[in-house]
Amino acid sequence: MKQDLNPQIRLAADIGGTFTDIAAFDERSGLLSFGKSLSTPEALVGGITDGIAKTSLELNDVDLFLHGSTVAINTVLERTGSRAALITTRGFRDIYEIGRINRPDSYDLYFRKHRPLIERALRFEVAERITATGEVLRPLDDQEILAIARKLEAQGVEAVAILFMHSYHRPDHEIRAKELIEKEYPDLFVTASHELAREYREFERTSTVAANAYIGPKVKQYINGIEGFLSAAEFRGKFLVVQSTGGLFEPDRAKRECVRMLESGPVSGVIGSQALCRAIGIENAIAFDMGGTTAKAGVVYDGEALTAGSALIGPYAEGLPIQVPMIDIFEVGTGGGSIARVEAGGAVRVGPQSAGAVPGPVCYGRGGESPTVTDANLLLGRLAADRFLGGEMQLDKPAAERAMQEKIAGPLGLSETQAAEGILRIANASMSNTVRGVTTERGLMGVGFAMVAYGGAGPLHAASLARELGIERVVIPPAPGHFSAFGMLFADVRYDFVQSWFCSMKNITFESFGLFNLLSPWLGGIPLC
Repeated sequence: MKQDLNPQIRLAADIGGTFTDIAAFDERSGLLSFGKSLSTPEALVGGITDGIAKTSLELNDVDLFLHGSTVAINTVLERTGSRAALITTRGFRDIYEIGRINRPDSYDLYFRKHRPLIERALRFEVAERITATGEVLRPLDDQEILAIARKLEAQGVEAVAILFMHSYHRPDHEIRAKELIEKEYPDLFVTASHELAREYREFERTSTVAANAYIGPKVKQYINGIEGFLSAAEFRGKFLVVQSTGGLFEPDRAKRECVRMLESGPVSGVIGSQALCRAIGIENAIAFDMGGTTAKAGVVYDGEALTAGSALIGPYAEGLPIQVPMIDIFEVGTGGGSIARVEAGGAVRVGPQSAGAVPGPVCYGRGGESPTVTDANLLLGRLAADRFLGGEMQLDKPAAERAMQEKIAGPLGLSETQAAEGILRIANASMSNTVRGVTTERGLMGVGFAMVAYGGAGPLHAASLARELGIERVVIPPAPGHFSAFGMLFADVRYDFVQSWFCSMKNITFESFGLFNLLSPWLGGIPLC
């Protein structure tokens, strides 16, 4: 369900790992302006302030402020979230640990399973049970919930995830448990599975609500910080956050349903690619985004951005499933700031470690010591030292040469140029797999697609990737380094509703799957089946 917006002045801010991008559009004059500044990890709003200062608009003149960020996904990947606990139905404490028992490579001696975000000692069971048909088999004991809540408070828990069996069908017990905990301990971040996923599959629902609790306090604090920044700037317009679906939702909801903004930043580029493809008459395209920290790829097919009902955060074997709708994006830790190093045996590895904005690549002159993809591009003449960031930032080529010689070229007996070329070939091979992840692995032939290349480093590598993948047409939009922020300007308010139903086969009719049934849970209706 979408809701169109029609503000006169829109401003979008996309905070990446290296740069913060701003795109502003004044509908009255038709003026589109951009700003870019280095991200400020210690105080992210600093990058927004610096970027806005480079546009033609003042924040207090803006009607709609849109924001996308990687804070949620980075919190999961870096394991820097809160001390969280899980309350679940008796007998299902270990479902989060057991998972699906997937083992894609049976002979891998170094195989590792997923690592839960909530340790086993902080998973608690309660004696309640609702059946798959919605019957209350065992009522919830309020005192048992309160006793567990007291234990959690004593152990310094910051967030609580609640998952009871079959709550996607009847969430009464989850609602009651959340009410009890929030009343007694209002400072705790409490989240219940039915608020996020109304689909069956208990492991996936457990993983989703656990992730929401794990990132909840940090994301809530972050959004509160953005709201405080806007208030101090006397912003009088509307503030909305980008979801993983490419739609927008209110900050109050973003604070509660944090997992819905896991891909908040990257999906905006796919939405921008969709708008661009419609404008120039392209039906099928690969949206390729290479920034300072990662490279991402999504697909526009028959004019629409492809979406998925769930995603794995991390590799297939170790990934944690998140069961919420999102645009289908494949991501790899290869960006302009990805660090190159020589490992045992003389093999060169690029990423996933990134120099980020601080200290950044060696050529930034901000304290970086290890050569990166950006340094390699500079040494090969693919970047101009005096024109980086519109001429605002002078790159230090001699420093990049020294680092390349010391860390890569010298140990391998190569010239700086040969080492730089090798780094780019390794990076391109990694990013080619990213594109295949959203095409070949999804049953799509990327050969017939165009490639829309954007991000600060995307156009630098687009031709090489296209040649390797057999793609004949590459589209580079104006201001590609601001394209994800630009894509936010096309987003609508959007709410996605998904519900699992279990029906007896003898009662199923074609009418059972009509529009009424799809909307009935939120309209107060009763499914026909």
